[in-house]
Amino acid sequence: MSFTFKCTSCEEIHEGMPNFDAHAPLSYYAVPENERAERCVLGSDDCVIDKKYFFVLGCIEIPVKGAVESFSWGVWVSLSETNYMEWAKYFDETERSHIGPLFGWLDAWLKPYPDTMNLKTRIHLRDDGVRPFIELEPTIHPLAVEQRSGISEARVAELYSLMMHQHDG
Repeated sequence: MSFTFKCTSCEEIHEGMPNFDAHAPLSYYAVPENERAERCVLGSDDCVIDKKYFFVLGCIEIPVKGAVESFSWGVWVSLSETNYMEWAKYFDETERSHIGPLFGWLDAWLKPYPDTMNLKTRIHLRDDGVRPFIELEPTIHPLAVEQRSGISEARVAELYSLMMHQHDG
């Protein structure tokens, strides 16, 4: 049976576990739009700014109590050049989960939480082209607590509402 939940804003029943992805690292948006083509190389899974700031896309997965699937935030993480080169070296490999983990800094602000920019992370590469798993440092930050402890179906509905209806009247 598929996961379903009732949205706390529109009161509709939604089917399937929601996942939210960021198109680019937050640092990308700090570059003036008219300079991005010259200063940024944005791919589907990585981004390089000014040839010295390196980012990769991964997933913060949050277990949902009683569900098979996890809730997932697609987020960007900044890496050192060394760690980025290690990621890039194995990007196209089928088996890469033995590499790392790689240290990085979260380069996203997930609005339902207090500031998430620059939370410490460990990037775990996964096999078969699956985006890396992003493990947050085990702190008291609410996002890190939810990643460790899991969330309820009601919290999934709340997060969905905050993300999908944040601009509604």
